[in-house]
Amino acid sequence: MRKKGTSVKWRENATALAFLTPNLIGFLIFTLLPVLAGFLLSLCHWDLFHPPRFVGLRNFVDLLGWYTEEGQAHANDPRFWKYLGNTFFLMMGIPINMTASLLLAMVLNQKLVGRTFFRTLFFLPTICMGVGVMLLWMWILNPEFGLLNYLLSLVNIQGPAWLKSYAWAKPSLMMMQLWVAMGGTSMILYLAGLQGIPPELYEAADVDGASGWDRFRHITLPLLTPTTFFIFITSVIGGFQGGFDAAYIMTRGGPDGATTTISYYIFSHAFEWFNMGYAAAMAVVLFGLVLVVTLINWRYGGKRIHYV
Repeated sequence: MRKKGTSVKWRENATALAFLTPNLIGFLIFTLLPVLAGFLLSLCHWDLFHPPRFVGLRNFVDLLGWYTEEGQAHANDPRFWKYLGNTFFLMMGIPINMTASLLLAMVLNQKLVGRTFFRTLFFLPTICMGVGVMLLWMWILNPEFGLLNYLLSLVNIQGPAWLKSYAWAKPSLMMMQLWVAMGGTSMILYLAGLQGIPPELYEAADVDGASGWDRFRHITLPLLTPTTFFIFITSVIGGFQGGFDAAYIMTRGGPDGATTTISYYIFSHAFEWFNMGYAAAMAVVLFGLVLVVTLINWRYGGKRIHYV
């Protein structure tokens, strides 16, 4: 009897392993090995044309180190810190996007005429090709014949140069990203979270005479904390890694580096200046930064999650 049970368990494990093996092989080849290669490459100097040369921690010193000149501290690579600041600036749109997505999901969760149509309409920018969306916004933000400046001119407001202005370039990209993301995955996740809240809780609140704000504050928000936490974590991770496509297509990182993010800076070092080792070192630093921020969020944000 014991042998038969052992045989059945072994067959079940073998079947599970057979299904998992393709994914494990794919993870090993396309994820784990490239990550390990990136760590090793960060310790080398490699320009693609000559064999890699081991330099130890030199790339990290050049990237993160500081020196003193005439009593003032200077970064070895000031552009890295500037572009890191640009990345954080664009990430300031995350709470705005989450708030707008939640409000939009609450509206689309109501029993409205044409609700399915409006859900599709708001989700449409997410499934459109990114290049097409950016070309559309390049026209909207064009300072001479763009739609936005035309609308501003109707109320006698002189619109700025938007993407060509150092002061307005980053807000312009943030505005485009909010337009794309507001009705996208965050809205769908919030909509699913709202539909997962038992209606009996709202009925009990109505019996107790709770106002709409009380229902939202004591029922909706607490029971949406798992969804909110997931959206925030993934948005922060995506924010650190994002900004490349918009900077590459719309501004080329300009003007004067105003829209260059860390991901675009890594790309420039790797594939424009062929400094692969330095780019790998930046990728390692970015990985460490994302890991630390994510662990902090898990440590302190996980305590505030409420489940049904």
